[in-house]
Amino acid sequence: MQAVTVSPKFQVVIPKSVRTRMKLRPGQKLQIVEQQGRIELIPERNIKELRGFVKGINTACDREDDRV
Repeated sequence: MQAVTVSPKFQVVIPKSVRTRMKLRPGQKLQIVEQQGRIELIPERNIKELRGFVKGINTACDREDDRV
């Protein structure tokens, strides 16, 4: 775990090792969630980056007639 400091303008710098692992880019949007006294930053991803992320999922299930 790495520590960061909140600046007087309430800014933080994400450590380079985390930016690299998470493949964050300058200007990328992050969603922020406060949960049980904890702050989570969730990167917004381009829809094209999500292509194939559920590859192999079982889609054989009962569906209503009006659903594809």
